[in-house]
Amino acid sequence: MRRLILGVALCGSIGLHAQVAAPSARLKDIAQIRGVRSNQLVGYGIVVGLEGTGDSNGALFTVQSVANMLERFGITVPPGALKVKNVAAVMVTAELPPFARAGNTIDVVVSSIGDARSLQGGTLLQTPLRGADGQVYAVAQGPLSIGGFNFGGGGARVQRNHTTVGRIPNGALIEREVPASFLQGDNSLTIQLHKPDFTTAARVVSSIRSAFPNLIVRAVDPSTVRIALDAQHATDPVMLIAQLETLSVLPDIAARVVVNERTGTVVVNGDVRVAPVAIAHGGITVRVQTTFEVSQPPPLSEGKTQVVPQTQVDANEEPARMVYLREGASVESLVKALNTLGVSPRDLIAILQALKAAGALHAEIEVQ
Repeated sequence: MRRLILGVALCGSIGLHAQVAAPSARLKDIAQIRGVRSNQLVGYGIVVGLEGTGDSNGALFTVQSVANMLERFGITVPPGALKVKNVAAVMVTAELPPFARAGNTIDVVVSSIGDARSLQGGTLLQTPLRGADGQVYAVAQGPLSIGGFNFGGGGARVQRNHTTVGRIPNGALIEREVPASFLQGDNSLTIQLHKPDFTTAARVVSSIRSAFPNLIVRAVDPSTVRIALDAQHATDPVMLIAQLETLSVLPDIAARVVVNERTGTVVVNGDVRVAPVAIAHGGITVRVQTTFEVSQPPPLSEGKTQVVPQTQVDANEEPARMVYLREGASVESLVKALNTLGVSPRDLIAILQALKAAGALHAEIEVQ
């Protein structure tokens, strides 16, 4: 199977890059075991130690957060008397991987929610991270790494990268484990395809049956393949899953054309076919040019010097050029034909959409 990638620039010509795709993919790259999934965590915290780049007093939630924090330490300060320019309120997000155990660490992302200019040099104070059920699963704390800087003074400012979002590698400590099981109640495994497809599901079943003839495998739907474990594999399901993940499967993909009109990029896969069609392309170019000439009066006259515009209009129509494509033409033939016409990226997008409207392009067009 061939994948043909058509990359075009807004001001460039059409370029065709042909790549010979791998004949198959590993099962672990196109599917996952049901029950093996991550969970999102989120928490609200404050970053301290900023060098005057924190939230202003207009961010009332930051002022109230600092006042509440100090009160927990036995210090009572009216919120109106606080200056929080070295403090910033942030939201902390993380992803809890499957089978993570208490004591493991995960990375966290810290994002400002106030009007702080930069989180550079800040330290996140202990922040509980909660799941969708409201339970605390991890606690984050530590110095931020933002990978940039933001300096300014005297009306000038220099900034590199995004300074109001930072990261703390291994910054969260897991406190609660998420119960997870990849074995179903009837002692079976369920494989979920990332992209549901009848043909791909059938090929997954065939590949598993060839490698493990003793297993009972069936495709429940285009997205789900269920495996009933026998007595031999039920005692060591982890080893079986490891072997299943390395199986080679040829995924089936639908013919599709992806068009990005903002960047002028068109990506066409190798399964696209074109019905017998004739394509004609021509255009009209209109150029308007204005020049200014100086008109001077005769000597000893009472006239005045004036600037007189001279406008010239030229209209040129390019001769229409036609290319005929035979039945079953591949995307490569289509691209060669469009290159012969010398179409621009935006013209290419219009031609592809016209082919689809005419019923001559056997593919889905996805406009981004």
